[in-house]
Amino acid sequence: MLEILLNIIFLLTFPFLFIGIINKTKAFWAGRKGASVFQPFYDFIKLLKKGEVISTTTSFVFALSPSLMFASVIFAGLLVPVFNHRAILSFEGSFILFAYILALGKFFSLIAAMDTGSSFEGMGASREASFSTLVEPAFFIIMASIIALSGNYTFQSLSLILQNSGSFGYLIIILSVFALFIMMLVEGCRVPVDDPNTHLELTMIHEVMVLDNSGPDLAFILYGSGMKMVILASLIANLIIPTGLSLFYSVIAFVGIIFILAIIIGTLESSFARLRMTHVFEFIFTMSSISLIILSLTMISMNKHGG
Repeated sequence: MLEILLNIIFLLTFPFLFIGIINKTKAFWAGRKGASVFQPFYDFIKLLKKGEVISTTTSFVFALSPSLMFASVIFAGLLVPVFNHRAILSFEGSFILFAYILALGKFFSLIAAMDTGSSFEGMGASREASFSTLVEPAFFIIMASIIALSGNYTFQSLSLILQNSGSFGYLIIILSVFALFIMMLVEGCRVPVDDPNTHLELTMIHEVMVLDNSGPDLAFILYGSGMKMVILASLIANLIIPTGLSLFYSVIAFVGIIFILAIIIGTLESSFARLRMTHVFEFIFTMSSISLIILSLTMISMNKHGG
């Protein structure tokens, strides 16, 4: 019961801290003091108090999409193991539902952008859809490889790689962490894929999709985006943290990894500019290449183990 309560608290609170630490890190490298790490929470509350301005060209799709997108992210978060490698909801094949429940939320965000009738928002939706079609197959290849090695059909398989993969397990873990980190940057629309601080329509992706949103709807969209990044960061943490830790040390290790990932993202955004649009696809294909390497290592490991 305590683990479930901690998982819920983590899922609801850490998106604000995660984004706050990224912004604080960027301010540090820029030589500024920066806003408080709690500023994203303050902004969320401020947006909830504001009114909404809704275009007359939109339909009920635009009004419902932010809530549906946010609900899909929360549901996906219930499937991901957090402390002690335990998830609130866990069953065989949960990673498939996880991927497609996030895709459902992405679908509603895409059609909401197109529902506005704006050519700029339609452009952003097209780019977002293109990126997702490249990320999803790579994610399934990685998860299928890990499941084949561990023999477990839930997300708990992330922590069981070393038991059946021998010396290949460490390499698979390293490559999987790198691939999921790329996925986190893509799904979170961060540098070098997108720049959340830019407002130049021709280069925006996620930001241009939410130009017509305001008030509580914008609050839930931003909250859901941060929560999605934390969920993907949780998958990385489950790969790194060994099994058998007590709940106390599991919490410490988990929180530490999440903070480190936020600092790394903030440092990357301070060190690199976003890629040209023609090069973004090459960056995303890196995840696909890594997933194929992981699949190859999995086959070698299974053949060696079987022999």
